[in-house]
Amino acid sequence: MPRLKEKEKDQVRDKNYRPTDKEPFMNERQRDYFRVKLLAWKEEILKESRETLQHLQDENQNHPDLADRASSETDRAIELRARDRQRKLIAKIDAALQRIEEGTYGFCEETGEPISLKRLEARPIATLSVEAQERHERRERVYRDD
Repeated sequence: MPRLKEKEKDQVRDKNYRPTDKEPFMNERQRDYFRVKLLAWKEEILKESRETLQHLQDENQNHPDLADRASSETDRAIELRARDRQRKLIAKIDAALQRIEEGTYGFCEETGEPISLKRLEARPIATLSVEAQERHERRERVYRDD
């Protein structure tokens, strides 16, 4: 797992920094900001996964009552489904970190245009601009309704 570099540690210390439209798009400081944000998000997910794993191991007990056993199994299935979603999210975070390294992060995969900073702030793994995402969702709806 990548460790924070010295300049990333400086970035973490500067908690007041937020990317703005007044600076060049995806300059080094912005890339560092999103790298730190993505790494922190990934670490949080991994921590939750470790806690869930520990909880599931601790919970692995026999329930004499069928209702308790059914409830426990339902809870376990929900936890595992949530972990699977988070596993997929980690893959998307890793892909975003790779795009940062390649210099393509923050640019729409469909149009090549910059993705708005507000969108990246809200969804740092975004690969499409709002407009491209809306077009994509409209096409999905059309095909789904057929």
